[in-house]
Amino acid sequence: MEDRRGYDRDEIFSKKVKAGKRTYFFDIKTTRSNDYYLTITESKRKINGDNFSYEKHKIFLYKEDFLKFVDALNESVDHVKNELLPDFDFEQYSNEDSENELDDELKWE
Repeated sequence: MEDRRGYDRDEIFSKKVKAGKRTYFFDIKTTRSNDYYLTITESKRKINGDNFSYEKHKIFLYKEDFLKFVDALNESVDHVKNELLPDFDFEQYSNEDSENELDDELKWE
């Protein structure tokens, strides 16, 4: 019998965020007991000669930790934006996603 440990759980929701050479996936899945959890996956494309592969890192986040995680993330981002880089224009990156998606569609391989 194959041990799959829940990695093939149905995705309830998925959101993809392209960020330069990295792509982040936010996937909501179900447990065997019909509860929900979030996986956050960072995927980075690595070039190996003429081929490429993907290096992936995954975080499993359970509902009891959602608020603590979001609070810590917001506090960390706010600290960088307000204390470490108060004069930096973070809005310059807001249109980058749509431009990258268009560029990806137009590339010939």
